[in-house]
Amino acid sequence: MHLDHPETYPQRHTHSAPAARPDSTRRALRIGLGGPVGSGKTATVAALCRKLRDELSIAVVTNDIYTREDAEFLLRNAVLPPERITAVETGACPHTAIRDDISANLEAIEELEEKLGALDLVLVESGGDNLTATFSKGLVDAQIFVIDVAGGDDIPRKGGPGVTTADLLVINKTDLAPYVGSDLERMARDAKAQRGDLPVVFTSLITEGGIAPVAQWVHERLTAWTLPPDAE
Repeated sequence: MHLDHPETYPQRHTHSAPAARPDSTRRALRIGLGGPVGSGKTATVAALCRKLRDELSIAVVTNDIYTREDAEFLLRNAVLPPERITAVETGACPHTAIRDDISANLEAIEELEEKLGALDLVLVESGGDNLTATFSKGLVDAQIFVIDVAGGDDIPRKGGPGVTTADLLVINKTDLAPYVGSDLERMARDAKAQRGDLPVVFTSLITEGGIAPVAQWVHERLTAWTLPPDAE
């Protein structure tokens, strides 16, 4: 059963969050990152922060079930100043905090905004989950779903809401394809069949420039987000 049916679950945060701050200025664009354990979500967040931090005001919220491991990884690697990174311990399936009851994540974002002032971009990383992971529209404005070739080249074919509906699908670790027997052309065909015209990026985040296509997509979303209402 899909949990984003307001007629069935009216108490859930299924509406889109207001785009404006109380002073009528545009709030930060919020992008959620989901995907299976080990696919490269935290690596994607880290690389985006390094790529964009000199031109944008960025903050990050991570989600882990019982730890702050992802946030601590980002802190150790100094991808942003410590005050720009915060963690939510979900205590249950990551779906709980990013789709079903988003209050802890909303509170974390609000605290970052109160502390840091106006932000351009907030990245919300889900804890590692399966192919059904999606974010509430009340929490994020766009979603990136990260899978990797080492997980099997049949993942795009299997679909699931994460693969089929994310605004951007990132297929990571392409450098491993020859070693794990993954057929990248097959993955591309299957992703196209599942996603239609929704964009797909094949990359290896450990290579120089590996984050570039993802960062370009974020830039495009930001450009559209900051347009005045009458220009959209």
